[in-house]
Amino acid sequence: MKNFKKYGKIDKKKIKEVILMNEKELKKFTVGLIESKEKENENYIRYSYYELKVKYNLSEEEIDEVLKISRDYFENKGYKVYFTNAEFEYQNAKRKVEINEYLIAFKE
Repeated sequence: MKNFKKYGKIDKKKIKEVILMNEKELKKFTVGLIESKEKENENYIRYSYYELKVKYNLSEEEIDEVLKISRDYFENKGYKVYFTNAEFEYQNAKRKVEINEYLIAFKE
């Protein structure tokens, strides 16, 4: 077994403050994400848990803000927007936003 140095108590709040993006950075990130999603498929948008939480390493607060900005953007562009566990109909099939998905938006 390896010996680990003791560093004392770590203030997780201070670490979190350093890691979080500021408001301007988060908006810039969100706009870039929206643009990339629209280029990928402008009729069907999907934000997965893996993408936001693991790939981009966003905090819960950052994810909430990304989802809020994205929802407003897509709704203003005429998309139907659904979040985790919501049921919806798409291409004549009943579907559900799965537990590993944060958001699905599509144009009818």
